Amino acid sequence: MSMFEVSRVSAEIGGREISFETGKLARQAGGAVVVRSGDTMVLSTATVGNLRDVDFLPLTVDVEEKHYAAGKIPGSFFRREARSGEKATLTARMIDRPIRPLFPKGWHYETQIVAQPLSVDNVQPYDILAMNGASAALAISPVPVAKHVGAVRVGKLNGDFVVNPDEESFDALEMDLIVSGTDEAILMVECGAEGVTEAEVLDALDIAHGEIKKLVAAMQELRDIAGKEKLTVEAPKVDAELAERIRGSHGAKLDEATQIPEKLARQEAIAEVAAGALVEHAPVPVDGDGDPELVGEVTRAFDKLEKETIRRRIAVDKKRPDGRAQDEIRPIQCEVDIAPRVHGSALFTRGETQILSSATLGTTRMDMKVDNLGLDTTKRFWHHYNFPPFSVGEAGFMRGPKRRDIGHGALAERALQPTIPGEEDFPYVIRVVSDTLESNGSSSMGSVCASSMALQAAGVPVAAPVAGVAMGLIKEDEHVIVLTDIAGVEDHLGDMDFKVAGSAEGITALQMDIKITGVTFEILRDALEQARQGRLYILGKMAEAIESPREELSDFAPRIESIKIDPEKIGAVIGKGGETIRGMQEEFEAEIDIDDDGVVRVYAPTGAQVKDAIARINSMTKEAEIGDRFKGKVVKTTTFGAFIELTKGTDGLLHISNVKPGERVETVESVLSSGDELDVTVAEVDRERGRIGLRLSDDPAIAGKTPEEIASSGTGGAAAGGGGARNRERLGGDRDRRGGRRSNGRR
Repeated sequence: MSMFEVSRVSAEIGGREISFETGKLARQAGGAVVVRSGDTMVLSTATVGNLRDVDFLPLTVDVEEKHYAAGKIPGSFFRREARSGEKATLTARMIDRPIRPLFPKGWHYETQIVAQPLSVDNVQPYDILAMNGASAALAISPVPVAKHVGAVRVGKLNGDFVVNPDEESFDALEMDLIVSGTDEAILMVECGAEGVTEAEVLDALDIAHGEIKKLVAAMQELRDIAGKEKLTVEAPKVDAELAERIRGSHGAKLDEATQIPEKLARQEAIAEVAAGALVEHAPVPVDGDGDPELVGEVTRAFDKLEKETIRRRIAVDKKRPDGRAQDEIRPIQCEVDIAPRVHGSALFTRGETQILSSATLGTTRMDMKVDNLGLDTTKRFWHHYNFPPFSVGEAGFMRGPKRRDIGHGALAERALQPTIPGEEDFPYVIRVVSDTLESNGSSSMGSVCASSMALQAAGVPVAAPVAGVAMGLIKEDEHVIVLTDIAGVEDHLGDMDFKVAGSAEGITALQMDIKITGVTFEILRDALEQARQGRLYILGKMAEAIESPREELSDFAPRIESIKIDPEKIGAVIGKGGETIRGMQEEFEAEIDIDDDGVVRVYAPTGAQVKDAIARINSMTKEAEIGDRFKGKVVKTTTFGAFIELTKGTDGLLHISNVKPGERVETVESVLSSGDELDVTVAEVDRERGRIGLRLSDDPAIAGKTPEEIASSGTGGAAAGGGGARNRERLGGDRDRRGGRRSNGRR
């Protein structure tokens, strides 16, 4: 008999079973669920710790990627997992965002959710299972969350919507949309797309919500079977009588303070009113300390009054804190070429939000290795986002990117990625960094705008400019207002915030967080249309600074060009032991990479060096044609002529009758010696017999004639020599066939 009491439920989502199992693994956790689809398994746990004396929700969400789950060994020096990678961090954020609002007010127990992939089949990605597992673990734990949360991915593939598509199809998706929600409402949306319409997004959300209801039902079934007794918590209450007294004594001052347009001045004025309310309603005795409970009650009452004042003014009176109309965007100023030595830079200022983006180009050797559990191994475009404390007038530690920074950077990267040219058209690695210099609302969307301009300034041939705008919503009873370009206070006090980025043609990225129920599809439709209008306005402002990608790269950017040669001639370019390619790299100060399919990439500090190197490679690898001129070297003399090396591995024959035009010579050696350099022209090509006939370039018989005239004159000399010319191109050079990219001559 098994020592485990296992409970298992399942739901069919997108034609596949997703199962939830508890009772076997991690039994001491508050709630532990193994979620499985195919051979992908995730262990999710939710554990309650100590009660803390804090005024916030002490919730931590961790995603722990273990390389063994995908049959891999970590690529780090220690061969052990270190801090969470970007994929794990973004998944943790997608778990946290929809769940956090569902915790009861006053829940101050330390709570930790951990998702750990146990097995990854690279068919079903683990992120969706981790999101569902977290909610299922909470469902059977003692945590009294208000609702269960399901999550699905909806992809658009070949024009059709697909629920939870296979991971191997991700590169082909026209839209990748992740949705979390309860059985009543959608709570969170993450979307990357290649210019889809607002209507397509709404259709995908409708499909997703239908599948989410099945997952929520399965979680409730698991809760009914194996759920633990829920803890009770009393939500902090606001004394209604005290709140009215504060309204009477400080309501007018608060109303005035909350209408100051400038952020820092408004915050300072509100803090001053709050301090006055504390002095009057929670006075500190002369001979002792104040009553902390009374201070807490006054603070809660004042905070509620502030929230009600701002929300009612916006939703009912239609007046925003800075006086703007609901669809009005703050003043925008765009500039490029801010930093002279940067390959491409742009400054985007919108109201009190300012972003400096810098684009850097590099060689394909600088691509970024992705060491996670997925199929992707490298990236050639990425975007980083930084949010220093001075951007909001604060002093603080700067110890690397926080989870928010990583999330905002990934959102902008997702928005820009569809416009980045392929490696065949632009053989560069691209890194863009957005530094937030000032912030009051949606620095992430500001980074999209600044980075799009920086890419154009760098000469990256992007498919289209991309802009982003942050939208908000406030709902007070029957009063609903959608706000364009929300400021910080509107984000903090609002019921929904969503960020929409895209080109003039359509959406490339979408992020949405909804804090309330009752947001209908009609409201979402209107909000997306209002966002589209705002995006088009911002694109127009960006075009005033830079309208299209520059045709020339910065003087300080490396030059990269690629050509295709016959794979059979790779050995001639590399040379014996890499001698030839190393010599060219030194001569032209270049790096040269050769792929097995014959693609040659040349990297050098200047365009002239790249062109000279490519010209040399072309001369070494191109098939000889009648009329081609070469600076050749005598490699062998015979009784009937001299063999001239045209390129590495390819010789032509200068017949004895042509060694000294107009004169008869007894022997070739009386005129030429091995090592002599001659300027020769191809006069005959016999490809079937592998023979190339040459004449001296100043020979009157061919001088000044076109290739057609040379071919028709019959002046070639290859056939006259019996053995004719030797074509050694298939004998030359050593090649490294150890797989992948070829060596560039270094051993």
